[in-house]
Amino acid sequence: MPKTFLPRARQLLPKLIELRRTIHRNPELSFCEFQTAALVADRLQSMGIRHQVQVGKTGVVGHIGNEGPIVALRADMDALPIQELNEVEYASQVPDVMHACGHDVHTACLLGAAMLLQETDLKGQVRLLFQPSEEGMDAEGKSGAMRMIDDGAMKDVSAVFGLHVHGDFPAGSLICTPGPMAAALDNFRAVIHGVAAHGAYAYQGVDAVLLAAQVVTSLHTIVSRRIPALDGGVISVGIIQGGTKENNLADFVELRGTIRSLNSSVHEALVRELDRACQISRVLGGDYELHIQHGYPPVINDKPLTALVHRVAVELVGENAVYERPPELGGEDFACYMQLAPGSFYELGVQTPGEPIRPLHNPHFDIDESALAIGAASLAGVAMEWLEQQVSNESVHRVRL
Repeated sequence: MPKTFLPRARQLLPKLIELRRTIHRNPELSFCEFQTAALVADRLQSMGIRHQVQVGKTGVVGHIGNEGPIVALRADMDALPIQELNEVEYASQVPDVMHACGHDVHTACLLGAAMLLQETDLKGQVRLLFQPSEEGMDAEGKSGAMRMIDDGAMKDVSAVFGLHVHGDFPAGSLICTPGPMAAALDNFRAVIHGVAAHGAYAYQGVDAVLLAAQVVTSLHTIVSRRIPALDGGVISVGIIQGGTKENNLADFVELRGTIRSLNSSVHEALVRELDRACQISRVLGGDYELHIQHGYPPVINDKPLTALVHRVAVELVGENAVYERPPELGGEDFACYMQLAPGSFYELGVQTPGEPIRPLHNPHFDIDESALAIGAASLAGVAMEWLEQQVSNESVHRVRL
């Protein structure tokens, strides 16, 4: 039974805290997770778990079991370019780099799950995916999940599960969301072209700053006026760059931003309307270029697998500590694994009771470390439960034959 993992996970909690704090002190950016990968490989080696290194550039893949169906568990390892502001003894020792999204927690939890599963008589195989670069893409536009897949990490995998921290829910709770959970993520770059001129003689040119302002105003009406109000989607401009001097009209302005959507029809509408908004620059005498960088597909949890996660969660923490939430518009490259096998991506509450919520990607983000035991036990539990289910299904199939 999965709940038998929890007492053992609580015994391992000091080790999990030590692991998490070691990783937290030494954060590494996307595709630079050399120390973290070495630590993971060392711990797998000490447990006698077969593993491969340099998978997906800086990832590590562990293998528990030798035959039978394969279920994969994933944790991401990279940090963010953020200066930590927490005054704790385990604060980041790397300037301007911090584990502000909880990937140190994910890695520690998956190592904890490996400890639990290695002590268990499994009915199949568990593949441990310690993934680099969830937060970014390389020069070829590929994230860590994509690179892991390229290197065969998902070969013969029949189901995949992953865990992410959530700072809005109390420590020790688990959040299971069937169906759409996280958005497709695309980035865009639009270059608005005008004609340079002296600012005192603006009529002799075409002001690219003015054109860009009209484009930005227009694209921020797309979600409110061009797609159904109940459909999930957003377009945000994060960067505006242009101009060289106060009294010169800019001849071009660059806009960079993100597009988020929960289904393909909204995605198509957002891209189409973004292009239409940029066309305003032509109406006003300028021109534009629009480039879309396609990123991650949406995370759409398999409903039977999410029901399995829910059963395990209730066994571990009780019905009152298991939640479901609406879809959110954050992106996650875990979705790439789900293109190859059904999966479920669930969340671990980490908020310290009585303290303010610490949002992700914030320099003050931190967790209640008691949640690490729940995270490790839940990952081990869903893997064991899925494997047991395969054995049960096979037995029923044989009886029917």
